[in-house]
Amino acid sequence: MEPRAFTPVTIDAPIRTERLILRPMTLDDVDDIHAYQSLDEVCRYLLFEPRSRETVAEKVAFYSTATTLEKDGDFLQLALELPASADAPARVIGDSYFSVKSVANLGGEIGWTMHPDFTGRGYAAEAASAVLDFAFTTLGLHRVAADLDPRNDASIALCRRLGMREEAHFVEDLAFRGEWADTGIYAILDREWAARVR
Repeated sequence: MEPRAFTPVTIDAPIRTERLILRPMTLDDVDDIHAYQSLDEVCRYLLFEPRSRETVAEKVAFYSTATTLEKDGDFLQLALELPASADAPARVIGDSYFSVKSVANLGGEIGWTMHPDFTGRGYAAEAASAVLDFAFTTLGLHRVAADLDPRNDASIALCRRLGMREEAHFVEDLAFRGEWADTGIYAILDREWAARVR
């Protein structure tokens, strides 16, 4: 199959799924995001320690300006908003990371973080599916990968649910919180995603 052309995109409207709104973060989201990014259980397999509210506010201010994907290294850190219902106000229950790894090779990277109160309900899969669809159909990417800690069973299960295959397991390639840690690589191609969507 002949390579497609990369299509630069600026996020100027939310990505909507059946139950979620994926959108750039705003400072109004700081309390919701701090509620899970401050938890040891959430940060256990992430590259950062539990964050203070001040640190979350600084990160959100920076992430809110990242809305364009046009070159290597450009990224989105999208808030996963659960809309208001009769029982509860709208709130951010997690976030989805996406970056352009290589424009020349049409490659991207995906990641996710969820508030533990909202795991096990399919929200992460719903959001990740929307991001993969965006990567392949809007950006025109060929391959999207997830780098994760091989001890993170929940993320591995999500990768498999999305149709991503394990491609590598690097042993002690990462200095992680005072010890050596492994890295797992899972990935899916555009044609594989298209076959799943069909």
